[in-house]
Amino acid sequence: MASRDDRSQPRRPEPRLYLVSPEIADAAGFADTLAAALAGAEVAAVLLRLAAGDERGLINIGKKLVPIVQSAGAACLIAGYPDIVARVGADGAHLIGFEAFDAARAALQPERIAGCGGLATRHDAMLAAEAGADYVLFGEPDTDGHRPSFEAVTDRVTWWAEIFEPPCVGFAASLAQVHGLAAAGADFVAVGDCIFADSRGPAAALAEAAQQLSLPEAVA
Repeated sequence: MASRDDRSQPRRPEPRLYLVSPEIADAAGFADTLAAALAGAEVAAVLLRLAAGDERGLINIGKKLVPIVQSAGAACLIAGYPDIVARVGADGAHLIGFEAFDAARAALQPERIAGCGGLATRHDAMLAAEAGADYVLFGEPDTDGHRPSFEAVTDRVTWWAEIFEPPCVGFAASLAQVHGLAAAGADFVAVGDCIFADSRGPAAALAEAAQQLSLPEAVA
């Protein structure tokens, strides 16, 4: 993997937003919320988290929501369930842990995106990158809702940004964390509950996230 210390490498693009949905069991009930959120600011990608269910139900949800994301100009990824990605027309999948990523990548790449999160150690992150992950994600909550401290996430993002070439995503647990992750070197900043649980509505929350993303360093 190329090092970011190579001065001949072109400057990286400005960081972008990566929107993470709540767990979705009812596509019809979430469609308007998703569309409203995407009207608030430009995002690079949306990760759809589908509630556990039978394959047909998962596919039906995906087919209803994927076009909403793509019509907004964003890539649409499915959390887990790599087997349904092509069937719902999604752009890729996000896998949790190196083993899940390694098992799914051949079926996804090169036509589709294969991202990897749930990387507990630096070694796991390097394994994922060396195996061809299109991005690594640091700081997302686990199945119990626990996540590393913000300091630990920014430390991991900074380490990655200084050394490795594949993009990294930093997960912001609040709008206040968005700028810090961007300043630490994240290529993308993921936002989830802090958007969809905001009392102002998802569009206003996502607009604020975009503002935080572009704050000058001195304002941090």
